[in-house]
Amino acid sequence: MRRYSWRRFDWFLLLAVLILSSYGVVMIASAVQGDPELVDYPRRQMFYIVAGVALMIAVAAFDYNLLASFTWPIYLAMLALLALVGVVGKTIFGAQSWIDFFGLFPIQPSELAKVVLALVLGKFLADRQERMDDPATLLGGALIVAPILTLVFLEPDLGGAVVLAVEAAFIFFAAGLYYRYIFAIGAAALALSPLFWNLLNETQRTRLRIFVDPAADPDSYFNVEQALVSVGSGGLLGKGYGQGTQSQLHFLRVRHTDFIFSVIAEELGFVGATILLLLLLFILWRLWRIAVEAPNVFGRLIVVAVAAIVLFQSIVTVGMNMALLPVTGLPLPFVSYGGNALLSLMLMLGLVQSVAMRRKARG
Repeated sequence: MRRYSWRRFDWFLLLAVLILSSYGVVMIASAVQGDPELVDYPRRQMFYIVAGVALMIAVAAFDYNLLASFTWPIYLAMLALLALVGVVGKTIFGAQSWIDFFGLFPIQPSELAKVVLALVLGKFLADRQERMDDPATLLGGALIVAPILTLVFLEPDLGGAVVLAVEAAFIFFAAGLYYRYIFAIGAAALALSPLFWNLLNETQRTRLRIFVDPAADPDSYFNVEQALVSVGSGGLLGKGYGQGTQSQLHFLRVRHTDFIFSVIAEELGFVGATILLLLLLFILWRLWRIAVEAPNVFGRLIVVAVAAIVLFQSIVTVGMNMALLPVTGLPLPFVSYGGNALLSLMLMLGLVQSVAMRRKARG
């Protein structure tokens, strides 16, 4: 690798990620105070950040183009890992989506699946740029996506499956999939929605029911109601760090993960929430710049996949905290507590930086 390529490492992107992740640690510390079972979480999250940055830099130093020859072995290994979850997986929060190797560090293969899907589908479509009008290209891409999507959905992890579906859709769109195919996929999805409803488990159906009609299950709607109180009571500047009533009195559940945005809005107010959103927008802008300047289609599709994940999870998480979208259990990127989610994001950003470092010089 040529030394000058490090000049194109996107240091502004790294800085924004570090600021946002640190913001998350500070708010996690506030969210878990007074809970002896969670008191160690901020320190753990700091460890994940340091490990994640090291992982990002290590992956960035590796030429992403070299992965093109190994996409299929990586894909098959990913399918095997997801299948293994169904056999020896550990159930957490109602989903059998974790594998705990020797009790050291539980891993969530569905998070790694986001990375693998970007590589495999991106490479497949990059090799077929002259055949995007061929139905065989769409069919081949769908056959890549379907097994991963199915295995994650069956865990059951509806939120993870939806993220993977959106990621795939963004990759198809950025690769130049014909609009008539996009409309056909949308129509097919709409037609199959009754079948999809029957495949959901009762917890997933309840989350969708209470989004449409909160009175259908007041107990299940309780946390969404507390999140609304948190966001609505924060005002312009918030109640003060560590002074949120819904979070500090523990009315708000899973406040360090799914509902961390509510803690921020309550304690730091509109200003604190706006700073968070501006940092996310800045990260998305840097990703867009790298995608535009990518040296080849494969690199561009990798970056688009990462941007799709950050954008979609941000919208959904903020939306569910404000009762604008159903509760899905998705973490807020770089902010919510969680080692697997953060490390997989850092891994993907390492691939993004690898693309950035191999851009052509401007001018």
